[in-house]
Amino acid sequence: MTNYHPGSRKTAAVAIKMALTEDRDEEKQLMKVFAAEGIRTAAVDYGGEFIASVKKIVERAVVAAKREGVIKDTHTDEGAVAGATREALSQIMPKAIGLNVGGKIGIARHNDHVTVAMFFGIGLLHLDEVAVGLGHRAAPQG
Repeated sequence: MTNYHPGSRKTAAVAIKMALTEDRDEEKQLMKVFAAEGIRTAAVDYGGEFIASVKKIVERAVVAAKREGVIKDTHTDEGAVAGATREALSQIMPKAIGLNVGGKIGIARHNDHVTVAMFFGIGLLHLDEVAVGLGHRAAPQG
């Protein structure tokens, strides 16, 4: 049997798991588990009015990925996270346009696979809908 190397499917699953964590303690615990598998991860909470917040959500994802060492401070890596984040947002947009969102962004990277997952509650007051968005980019290791 050949050695298993995580690819886009595994990084997607990890990013979703990070987006579903309940608190920072759970995030840190999972980060250690995934680091042992060679997968770098990050997570960041976010909330606000969807349309007005798109730019801030992308910025928060890039900053979190850099802070946790998921990506390097390069144009290519930042663009990969920003692009994957925009893709995930585009999947959530039909439900979220004109409403408030709140939830978490999970980011995972293994080798050249970079995946961003978002889990958001969407709505007004207690009448929330939920949505998951997922984006993937390939960014060469440098």
